[in-house]
Amino acid sequence: MKYILLMYHTEGVFSEEELPKERDNSVATCHNLHARGQYVNASPLQPVATAHSVRVRDGQAAVTDGPFAETKEQLGGYVLIDVDHLDEAIAVAEQFPAARRGTVEIRPLFER
Repeated sequence: MKYILLMYHTEGVFSEEELPKERDNSVATCHNLHARGQYVNASPLQPVATAHSVRVRDGQAAVTDGPFAETKEQLGGYVLIDVDHLDEAIAVAEQFPAARRGTVEIRPLFER
């Protein structure tokens, strides 16, 4: 089953010194997942200042700058994995830095 791991944390939660190490940790985790045949895709996201939100109400589209919701934590990236069950997805999520300083949301994908 495919799961998407959504990495949420406050921007700037990792210091300039910590950030390269934490990115290396995330990349190493992805390499380990790949070696086990569980890795599908992953990517960090640009800062929320680059985000745009689209809402259509009564047939009219409105585009606004910024993230989709008012929160302290922003979506910082994702990892798409293919594992046998939720327990495995949870074990993978625990390995990422966002789990220690923010939240990793796990969602199953609809299979086609």
